[in-house]
Amino acid sequence: MASDRIFGLIVAVVALAYMASATQIEAGLMSDPVGSKGFPLLVGAVGAISAIFMVFLPDENPSWPGLRTLGALFFAVLVLVGYAYSLKPMGFLVPTAVAAGVLSYQISPNYKHAVAAGAGLSVTLFLIFKFALDLGLVAFPRWLVG
Repeated sequence: MASDRIFGLIVAVVALAYMASATQIEAGLMSDPVGSKGFPLLVGAVGAISAIFMVFLPDENPSWPGLRTLGALFFAVLVLVGYAYSLKPMGFLVPTAVAAGVLSYQISPNYKHAVAAGAGLSVTLFLIFKFALDLGLVAFPRWLVG
């Protein structure tokens, strides 16, 4: 129970710091009706509410994951950090396909399904983000397409 409460307090502090930093975001020339602060504040609020539940209603018998699971989670975090850094120089499609494929393979180790999931998610998300949500995504690296 103590581990859940300690973790809940840590998450609460991080969520509040995240919300405080979100209030410092300045609106650009083109912003949506909610504003550029709305989504980060919502994410921080959900994190803070979850943390409060962990502090006041901890699990009576918490079980922490084994080293293998922690290693898989650490690897997934590394993949996502690499994905975030590769988006700008590599465009959207290739990094998204690789990251989605690797994470899919972690969930279900089947190469064919992982490749299909990576390619399918990459193209589908690009179409949704680019055309339905009108985001300024670049499909491929600028040096490749000119």
